[in-house]
Amino acid sequence: MSLKRLLDQGKLKSHKTSKKEISDLFGLAKRDICDSQVEGLSTDRKFATAYNAILQLATILVYAKGYQPHGVGHHFTVFQAMKGILGKEYYGLSDYFDSCRAKRNITDYDYAGGISETEAEELIGEVKEFMKVVIRWIKTNYRNLLAGQNKSS
Repeated sequence: MSLKRLLDQGKLKSHKTSKKEISDLFGLAKRDICDSQVEGLSTDRKFATAYNAILQLATILVYAKGYQPHGVGHHFTVFQAMKGILGKEYYGLSDYFDSCRAKRNITDYDYAGGISETEAEELIGEVKEFMKVVIRWIKTNYRNLLAGQNKSS
């Protein structure tokens, strides 16, 4: 879905981000990537924590582009906006992340034990790769938003 369409539908609104806000979101994502790998953590929590890191990273893209999700369903909106920001090459990844959103909702709100070790490990691997994508994209398009620690990542 295009950013203009999301804006016209009221799902996005204008937002002026800052280097600090972007740095804070990277900090949350890095924390959650580490926490998702804590030994002894349930597969449900590993998955949900890795998902949260993905959401923060996708939010960085949206904020850097000058928008903020608005209203109900902001996780879905972030992944739709990701398509408009990164382009067709990342549509499949965005759809995968959105399917993870649905699984995370089940494990957070409906019942425990619905996430396999394989699913959790796959998502953890994806979030590590997505971190690289987001850093590269920010370096290319919005270098001024990078704090010192992220410039060399």
